[in-house]
Amino acid sequence: MNRLTMLALALMLTVNATAASKDSGKTTLKDLQPVGVTDKKHKNQRYDLSFVATPGKDYTCRTGEKTKLKVMDFVVGSDLTYVVNGNKAKLKTSSGKEVDCTIVRVANATPAMK
Repeated sequence: MNRLTMLALALMLTVNATAASKDSGKTTLKDLQPVGVTDKKHKNQRYDLSFVATPGKDYTCRTGEKTKLKVMDFVVGSDLTYVVNGNKAKLKTSSGKEVDCTIVRVANATPAMK
């Protein structure tokens, strides 16, 4: 009985910890910059995508080495739907183009100048 209680408690804590780190919403793409260079081993260009999330966090996420991304699909200033789960993010444009990336920077968003 004691083992069952401990297992249930550990499971509840694990579920709560993972559920708290997930964030999603709508935003606009703030910036898109190429990262690194391409060569024989690294055939796809990597990109940093910057956006501001709803709770006031400024995120920068980087595409993977095996991810192909058409820059014309991710226009700076266009609307995005984002899902941030830990250090992973998924961005989707209003036209349905989707990219998975890894969060490389998080900062408090600065308020807009009036």
